[in-house]
Amino acid sequence: MIWLGHPSSQERDVLAAAGWDLRVIDDPHGARIGLRGSDRVAALLDLRHADAAWAEAMRALLAPHSDLPLVTLGHEELQAGSLLQLSEPLDLVQIQKLAQIVDGERPLCGSKGTDCLVGSSTAMLAVHASLQKFAPVDLSVLVTGETGTGKELAARALHEMSARRGRSFIAINCGALPANLVQSELFGHEKGSFTGAASRRIGLFEAADGGTIFLDEIGDLPLDAQTNLLRVLQEGTLERVGSHHSIRIDVRVVAATHIDLEDAVAHGRFRQDLFYRLDVLRLHMPPLRERGNDVELLAKHFLAEFREQHRVRARGFDASARRQLHSHRWPGNVRELLNRVRRAAVVSENELLDASALQLQDATSAGDGLDEVRVHAEREAILTTLRDSGFNISECARRLRVSRVTVYRLCKKHQLELEALRT
Repeated sequence: MIWLGHPSSQERDVLAAAGWDLRVIDDPHGARIGLRGSDRVAALLDLRHADAAWAEAMRALLAPHSDLPLVTLGHEELQAGSLLQLSEPLDLVQIQKLAQIVDGERPLCGSKGTDCLVGSSTAMLAVHASLQKFAPVDLSVLVTGETGTGKELAARALHEMSARRGRSFIAINCGALPANLVQSELFGHEKGSFTGAASRRIGLFEAADGGTIFLDEIGDLPLDAQTNLLRVLQEGTLERVGSHHSIRIDVRVVAATHIDLEDAVAHGRFRQDLFYRLDVLRLHMPPLRERGNDVELLAKHFLAEFREQHRVRARGFDASARRQLHSHRWPGNVRELLNRVRRAAVVSENELLDASALQLQDATSAGDGLDEVRVHAEREAILTTLRDSGFNISECARRLRVSRVTVYRLCKKHQLELEALRT
């Protein structure tokens, strides 16, 4: 993007988030425009603070490049001859529309399956900018962030924006895999390799050949499976359970976690060499409470999408709902917001949803008291189960129906020193 004028820092962020490199020309005198044959270039004539003489000088600078797509911003009376007239504030939707006009690129925001990527906050513009940089590069990506921030949707966006978009995208929740079948699920098995293996099975990695595999909650992966995953990343080969024949595969791995993997490495729960292989590129998904006005934008987006699929009266949010949307802490992040909006749209008889329909009044008025009760109950539950299981982590995890990694995370959260407790 050749910006003729003075872009703001926000506008620079928007362009970076949409994948545009930026060159600024603020003085037409003595400036030159050089183009390389491989570049896809557009010019933006910023007329917001321009007079007729400055605009004419800039148009003269552009004259030798008549095939260069020209868009304008501001001063409608000076916008003649532009391909697209942009308006303030400049946002991703307008820039992606420009990309489609220039070379038919597919938009990212608002496309199916990328709802969590809707937003114009500084935090989300940084996410978009990272996606633009990471998608074309065939390296492993580690996506971090709290539960409900949209880590899988970010992984799907990486896949859809990459050269692998026409191949398989397979998502796996590592914490949901049965411990005795992890190897078989991921890497497949041969007939008769273990009791119940009545036929050969193709594993998920083999099925994703040529595409992308998303390993959610990678911290829950058992150590023996971590060893095999390391081999896949290092050598690009795998062996089915019960076989000694190596199979070459081509898979991009995107992993996600909401726990501190560095801490898991320090405590021997995660292989250090695997961590370094996964943590080549890192993408952090910000919590909803750090996304400012995105919460209202997302709520409107979710409601509009729900109205397209279902006949409901709700069409917007009143002042009380908007206030509560911004004051609520959103511990469940985007997923919590989505579910609250859908539920409110179904149960409300009003055209404008209020705070009570979103059930946010109770959530905020109960406040810290309920939070303290929940934290205390959680601590007592984990401590009691640890004692009852003789401080055996595997047995404790089985009784609580969570992963071993989750048990360690809860112990750290509630400052429970396992060695001291065992003593």
